[in-house]
Order: sequence, then structure tokens, then C-alpha cells
Amino acid sequence: MAQILFWTPLWNTLAVAGTATAAALAIGTLLAWLLVRSDLIGRRWLATALVIPFMLPAWTFALAWTVLFKNATTGGQPGWLEAMGVQLPDWVSYGAFPTTVIMTLNFIPFVILLVGNALRRFDSQLEEAGRMLGAGRGTIALRIVFPLMRPAVMSACLLMFADAIGEFSVPYVLGLPVQFETLATSLYRAINTQQTGMAAVFAGVIMAIGIVTLSLDTWMMREARRFATVGGKGAMERRQNLGLLRYPAFALALAMFFIAVILPLGALALSTVMHLPGRFEASNFTLDYWIGSGLGTIALETGILRAPEFWAAAWNSVRIVGTASLCAGILGLLTGYVVTRVPVRGVGTALRQITFFPYLVPGIAFAAAMLSLFAVPHGPLPALYGTPWILLLALVADQMPFASRAGISAMTQLGRDVEESARVAGAGWLRRMAAIILPIQKGALVTAVLMPFISGIKGVSLFVILAVPATDVLTTYSIRLIDYNYTQAANAVVLMITLIALLGTLAINRITRTGLAQGLES
Repeated sequence: MAQILFWTPLWNTLAVAGTATAAALAIGTLLAWLLVRSDLIGRRWLATALVIPFMLPAWTFALAWTVLFKNATTGGQPGWLEAMGVQLPDWVSYGAFPTTVIMTLNFIPFVILLVGNALRRFDSQLEEAGRMLGAGRGTIALRIVFPLMRPAVMSACLLMFADAIGEFSVPYVLGLPVQFETLATSLYRAINTQQTGMAAVFAGVIMAIGIVTLSLDTWMMREARRFATVGGKGAMERRQNLGLLRYPAFALALAMFFIAVILPLGALALSTVMHLPGRFEASNFTLDYWIGSGLGTIALETGILRAPEFWAAAWNSVRIVGTASLCAGILGLLTGYVVTRVPVRGVGTALRQITFFPYLVPGIAFAAAMLSLFAVPHGPLPALYGTPWILLLALVADQMPFASRAGISAMTQLGRDVEESARVAGAGWLRRMAAIILPIQKGALVTAVLMPFISGIKGVSLFVILAVPATDVLTTYSIRLIDYNYTQAANAVVLMITLIALLGTLAINRITRTGLAQGLES
């Protein structure tokens, strides 16, 4: 029983996380090098296009996989390939293989961003010096480039691994049909079956792995100072001529964009307007799953845009996630103020570490901890489970690492002269905050609110543990539709979530006048 209940899910989690991390690192590093250090065709456009999956919910890819590759094992409507007569084995449709592939695709943009920015700052004169001294390409790569890139590469590995350990949505969609369990899905099952002891074990293991992994990342960031290079006007960034390889390299990057963006979003969009999958006939297309009525199904009688449950979930998403994001943004700015302004030694450092702590805990384990704290009354505090308040508290705490970092960064760049002048003129703290700090930092505040909002809108791990039908948000509503095997309607909801996340990301880019890939485009 221990093998079935614990050791197998643990091994599955470590195997999928490790394989996905290694594959994403290899592919992402190659693409980052092509974007930053070569004369790749369409480099500026691809620098933005290849990071779009970073903005999408992870289970978007999982649902797209089921649309394309689902077989008859679980019943219901088959996938497109099965409908076209292609028989697929279970290992292709479900389990470790598709879970690893999906997580790899989801992590590749992260590697491109992290490693690409490190490559952009790398002084290519060091490579030129090595060539002048007679070093070959292999020697230069192993003795110069890799040691200087090691902090960025190791940081990407550790952060991806920590994220993969707590990933719930992808193994839930692709693993459970064939009993492929991970620690996250096992934790969810233990909570649903009220096995609190087992749930505590799973949550503790996930939390411990996350803390150890991200503590290693913190240590690596301190070690990165040993690999700093001293440069000034002589620093240079020389792009290598690919020659005849320009066209295969462009084809590789374009294929990655097609596989990671066009194919999954296109498959999801087409699935929502088809009665039967894989039949591209005019009579098979319909808008019933969007605006239809009288569908004759048990849990969904109309299209999602006419379903009261969809709009209730959308309102809950906007209300709960929006309120939590606003609170997190304000608290993040206040945290930045305290960290940069309080003269007491140690207070700023302690607050910085405390607000970052939730990032060390994977989302599903953090949700389990919140559930154990607030599922029953504690003194004057009533039980919060089943109310929006537990979701609000969990979201604020979960998003504080991002909001506090935005606040600290903004306040670090703001001098004290204006505030000191107001203090001399007799303005109190609230007056200075309202009349000086908030107007000057409104851009940073908007960013500190929008970033948690986007993350919260597309998040699954927190809500799937803490939400009940009365507090359904869009993510849990889509999960419930998946449980009912209403694939087209679930895909439509996911597309709406994706649209909100993309629009929110574009809003951040416009407000900050920057973008995720700006450093790669220069």
C-alpha cells in the first residue's frame, strides 16, 4: 500500500519534473541562443511569439492534447486522430509521456527569458579573446561561456523543477484516466476523501521539496556574484552568422511557435464549434456550446455564454481575484516603503523574507495548509471554508512575493527628497502617501495589481482545494465541466480564461512600456 499510495506518486512526480526540466532547458537554451546570439530570420518577432505560452494557463495545453490524442480508454467522444481512424495507445494519450511533453512546452518560454537575458548581457569579447589564444569552440563553450552562464542555467532548472513538483492541472487532466498519480493529484484525492493524515504527508513532502529546491536557487544567486564580469564601453554583443543554417533554424523556431501556440489554441477553438471531433464538414459545426439552448445535458443545458453558472464563476473570479490583487498590490507597495524607509536594522530584511516565503511553497500544498488552518473555528475566528474569505486570504498571501518585489523595486528607485520636503512642511504619513507616494508610483501599483490578477485568473492549485460550488471561479468551473466530460464547454471556458490572461499581459506591457521579451529583441 505504501508503494501504491506514496512511493509511486513520488517517483512519478520526480521523474516528470526532472525530465521536463531537462528537456525544456535543452530546447529553451538553443532557442535563446538563436534569438540573442545569432542572425536568425525574424528574430524580433520570434522573441515575442515564443514567450506567448508563458502567458497561458498550463492546462490549456493538456486540454488541447486530449482534443487531438484522446483514445477510447475513458469513453465519451474520441480525439481527432482517433476519429480519423488512427488508433493510439494509452501511453500516447495519457500518463507520463503527455504530461512531460506538456510541462516541457510550458517551461520552454521561461528558459528563453532567463537564459536569453543572461546571454544578452554576456560580453562576447571574452569569446574573441579565447579564439585569439587558439581555443576551439568546444573549449570556449566549456571554459568561458558555460561557467559564466551557470548561475542563470541552474536558476532556470531549480525554479522549473520547483514549479513542476506542485503542478496539479496537467497530471489531473492527463494522468487520472490511467491512474497516473503524482504528489499533487494524490494530495487532492486525499483531501476529497477526507484522509487528513495522508493529505498532511503529501503536502509536507511537496512543501519540503519546494523549500529545498528554492533555497538552492537562493544560494545559487549568491554564488552568481563569483561569476560577474567587469566591463564598460568595451563590452560587445556580436551575433554569429548562421549561413546556410539560417533557414533550418528559422524553421525550428517557427515549428516551436506552431506546436506551442497555434496548434493548442487552434485545436481548442475548433473543438468548441464542433458537434463531433475531427469531422470538418459544414453540418458538424455549431455555436451551441457558446450560445446554444436546450442542449439536453444534465449539468449544462445552454452554451456557456448563456449559462448562469458561467457568469457566476466569472463574477467570482473578478470579485475575488480582483479584490485579492488590489490588496496584494497595496500591501506590496507598503512593504516596499517599509523595506526602503524604516531605519531599524533587520526589519526590512525580515519583511522581505517573510513576504517571499509563500513562493517557496507550491500552490496546492499552500492551499492544503490554508484549509487546515481555516476549516474549523479557532477562538473568535469562524470557519472560513466554503466562503470567499478563505480564497481571498489565500490569494493575497500567495501573490505577495510578486507584489512585494514590485513594490520594493519601485520604492528603491524613488528618492527621499520630495517626501522629506513634505515632512518639513508638516505633512503627516497618510498625507505623504496619498499626495506623493501613490501618484508617483501609480504605474508600479497598477503593475503590482495586474500581475497577481493574471496569475490568479489562470491559477488552479489554490482554487481546486479551497473552492466549493458556491464559490466556483472560472478555473474550477472548467474543471467541473471536465469531470462531467463536457469537453467542448470546458474548452470554451479555458479559452475565455486565456483571453483574459493575454489581455491582462498586454495591459501590463502598455502601462510599463515594456514587455516580457524586450531584452531579447534589442
